[in-house]
Amino acid sequence: MSFSSSFNPHSEQAQQRRETMLARIAQLRALEDRAAQASAKSRPVFDKRGQLLPRERIGLLLDPGAPFLPLCSLAGFLQDSKDPEKSVPGGGVVAGIGFISGVRCMVVASDSGIEAGAIQPRGLEKILRVQAIALEQKLPFVHLVESAGANLTKYQVEGFVLGGGLFRNLARLSAAGLPVITVQHGSGTAGGAYMPGLSDVVIMVRGRSRAFLAGPPLLMAATGEVATEEELGGAEMHTAVSGLGEYLAEDDREALGMARLVVGQLDWCARAPTPALPQRGRESDSLGASSLPPPLGEGRGGGSPRQPLHEAEDLLSLMPPHHREPVDMREILLRISDASDILEFKPLYGAATVCAQARIGGHAVGLISNNGPIDVAGANKATHFIQWMCQLGHPLIYLQNTTGYMVGKESEQAGMIKHGSKMIQAVTNATVPQITLQCGASFGAGNYGMCGRGYAPRFLFSWPNARTAVMGGEQAARTMQIVAEAGMARKGITPDPVQMQAQFDQIVNVFDSQADVFYTSGLVLDDGVIDPRDTRAVLSFCLDTCAEAAAREPRPMQFGVARM
Repeated sequence: MSFSSSFNPHSEQAQQRRETMLARIAQLRALEDRAAQASAKSRPVFDKRGQLLPRERIGLLLDPGAPFLPLCSLAGFLQDSKDPEKSVPGGGVVAGIGFISGVRCMVVASDSGIEAGAIQPRGLEKILRVQAIALEQKLPFVHLVESAGANLTKYQVEGFVLGGGLFRNLARLSAAGLPVITVQHGSGTAGGAYMPGLSDVVIMVRGRSRAFLAGPPLLMAATGEVATEEELGGAEMHTAVSGLGEYLAEDDREALGMARLVVGQLDWCARAPTPALPQRGRESDSLGASSLPPPLGEGRGGGSPRQPLHEAEDLLSLMPPHHREPVDMREILLRISDASDILEFKPLYGAATVCAQARIGGHAVGLISNNGPIDVAGANKATHFIQWMCQLGHPLIYLQNTTGYMVGKESEQAGMIKHGSKMIQAVTNATVPQITLQCGASFGAGNYGMCGRGYAPRFLFSWPNARTAVMGGEQAARTMQIVAEAGMARKGITPDPVQMQAQFDQIVNVFDSQADVFYTSGLVLDDGVIDPRDTRAVLSFCLDTCAEAAAREPRPMQFGVARM
């Protein structure tokens, strides 16, 4: 059963929603540019050393004009500073999936223009996340390293302990048959020395690369021995004496060219990159970000896809600024599906839960979304649909816009708990790739049933208006108010209206501030915030990536490649 659009993008309501969304996109781009600008402030130092800025390195490494999907660009936002005007997002790391010599790779670069590339707490989480993606999607891992290691003035013991997972993952990638290639642009001290140590191939830069377990100051303090940086861990020493490095380059450019040659010799049998879409919001950027390739192009899984019949621009106008306003998510499905052709599943049963089959970028997919709370019928419908897609082998895409599972006496007596649990079991154990897009509200257990972060979707992206919380701020405040007033009544205490209102406002503020998508993305609870107009391109790229992973057969080993 097909669905026809009735959306009027020229209505006053649509125009208001569009302006609100555009304002959020502008805020997103400003935050991303803030990181690039902060890094570019180090340009005089880099120029003096004959080095390239981190984003310039990525730009030279990747195939010109090929698709590039940035990941976790807001990591660390509001974590380094509570002032939204001063916080610098990114976690000190630039990461994404792109093409090197025609091979789809995970690319990670130390943002050494900020704090000398010191690893920040959320930056560590970001690296761990992209390593997990690389492992699951069977991607070569290319690491551009120039890091001061941990910032000892901001030392946190959990960062030291959990940081070991970064090196563990390098060993796991190599053992899984996934090449780990490091370009050592600068320093790698103490734990940072294990980044090249756990790589399969290492490229070093004469006069710039450093890798040692203890630098000259620590060595003197610990043992009294005096040695130069070159003697301890210079590029010439490691490529000629210790064997830590395979290739010696004269500068950053040559090192990146060598990396492209190494990747080109992998014989990875990747499909050639597809045509790219224009990059939005970057035309005037002159501080490094523009050296990144345009983001994404049409996917090509399963045939030549046809463009949607409806404009992607409409996606700016469909979502309300507040989750209380209803929206028909089928309108969104029409604007991201090939030829706007969707086959809705059980349209009359559990109508608030939308399930449909379609193609995106040529890939056959199952789409699940919400036009209201998930009720008993909706949970059963979704469970059936998930199992149906698993039988067909079609990836599942969840477009979250839910206030959660239905509550109330009637719902409880109908078995909402057990039927919702069935849906969660289906999501948890689905045998096909799952991708999640947070388009609007993601509240309560609806976040779980719609494959939230805790359910390990292959990819999870958010729109700039998305909100995530156990419940709405006012709901939480009202709940606590009712509980507090009941407790006072049992004790014979009369509530103070002023005090109760102050408590109510405080709870609303806490919930609302943490529900904001820029805050949750700063906690690395998604893989990035995207412009709604790029949704189809992002999904196509991710589906291509999943399809390549399914077709690829790496050569796993018992251990990773050991350096000789």
